[in-house]
Amino acid sequence: MGMSKDRKAWYFERMEELITTYAKLFVVSVDNVGSNQMQQIRLALRPMDTVILMGKNTMMRKIVKNFAEKNPGHPFETLMPLIKGNIGFVFTNADLADVRDILEANRVPAPARVGAVAPVDVVVPAGPTDSGPEKTAFFQTLQIATKIVKGRIEITSPVELLFKGDKVGASEAQLLAMLDIRPFTYGLIVEMVYDNGSIYSPEVLDITDDVLEARFGLALSNVAALSLGANYPTVASVPHSVCNAFKTLVSIAVECDSYSFEKADAYKALVPKDAPAAAAEE
Repeated sequence: MGMSKDRKAWYFERMEELITTYAKLFVVSVDNVGSNQMQQIRLALRPMDTVILMGKNTMMRKIVKNFAEKNPGHPFETLMPLIKGNIGFVFTNADLADVRDILEANRVPAPARVGAVAPVDVVVPAGPTDSGPEKTAFFQTLQIATKIVKGRIEITSPVELLFKGDKVGASEAQLLAMLDIRPFTYGLIVEMVYDNGSIYSPEVLDITDDVLEARFGLALSNVAALSLGANYPTVASVPHSVCNAFKTLVSIAVECDSYSFEKADAYKALVPKDAPAAAAEE
């Protein structure tokens, strides 16, 4: 049963209100997230004045289209291609990294279900199990090396059971359930970030000031090296050019007994007086 007319009208008004109120949002996928878990995430985000909005993609696209027609040139229209699949919006004006941390903290472990796609690699650790010798054939079917220790099956070495992107089969699901391993965690997964009209990957949030400073320093060094090699002065290369010129002047002053300047005197004092003669003899 679809939404009532009044409910649709409220939803349209609500989403437009959020678009105008908040300058930032996450586009999140909500696969395998239950209603109870969603409620817990909403409660965790409430102190940060952050709102989760879910809805049918057709309705969300229509609202964005109508909003863009009423507000020509508004950057929110750029989100239109991202409204596909099982997604939602997390509207916020708070620090994006803090909101993302809360989303990641509210992930819950889940068993591997038959037919599910593994979001991560699954490795079964070596060690004893609660299974008796009668289960040996089952482990052999999965090509898992085992031995019997004190009447229980023990896995002799770690087993790479699933790789990211693999579909979980019946045998893999049964084995993980038997070993009481819940290998997956589910929650809201940030797909893209919208920030005052800019759209970028969530990995950008991991870039700290230290990383930016290091990258800028490396780029500046490359520019200076290129400028010096091409003998083309730039702001980045001038300090190096001045330093090299100073070194040249000091070396001349050191070699000349009759010439010096204030800044070179300290370097000349470090050179033994018989050093030039000894060098000449060699």
